[in-house]
Amino acid sequence: MDGRTYPAKETPKSLRTRARILDAAMNLFARVGYHAATNGMIADAAKLTRGAMLYHFASREDLVAAAVAHIEVERARLFERAAATPPAGGVDAAEHAIDAYWALLHEVPFVAFAELEAAARSDGMLRERLAKAQSAFDHAQVGDRFLALARAGDDPRFQTSRDLGRFLLEGLARGSLTYDQEIRRERLLAVVKRAVRMLNRKGDLQDLWPE
Repeated sequence: MDGRTYPAKETPKSLRTRARILDAAMNLFARVGYHAATNGMIADAAKLTRGAMLYHFASREDLVAAAVAHIEVERARLFERAAATPPAGGVDAAEHAIDAYWALLHEVPFVAFAELEAAARSDGMLRERLAKAQSAFDHAQVGDRFLALARAGDDPRFQTSRDLGRFLLEGLARGSLTYDQEIRRERLLAVVKRAVRMLNRKGDLQDLWPE
């Protein structure tokens, strides 16, 4: 059951209302953070009374569980769309993958999930709800789909190149550059691309992967 799929007894109107609540939660998690996005604020954003929202989600835990599933569905949808878009002619596949993932990290579902991961460090309920989605994304989205996106092999060295690119980009997206942000960001992205290309070039001289 994903963030938009519920038992058959639910009416189309009820399904639309629940989807509206989950969209509102996702957008608020991304914009103001998990703890600031109270249930009341989410109800207001969804243009519902608090009582009406409680009809669909009786507790914060129910809402969070559905929101995590909803966000994960939206992340997978965006990732699949990116993976289905081939690089332009003459563009290195690894560089294309890095640019595509960097763009994805600034989409609302990815920002919202990053906010949830940060909040989960001090919230046991949220941490438990996120664990399955984190594992699924690590294995499916970043494994299989990033493999398609990067057009790389699946041996340990290529997996390491994807992990290197992934975690450096995620760290950069969440980091706080306080001056010369654009030029420093572009320099870092260029170095990430060079490092990933070096790892992907089997047989070429490089010092990043022990043969």
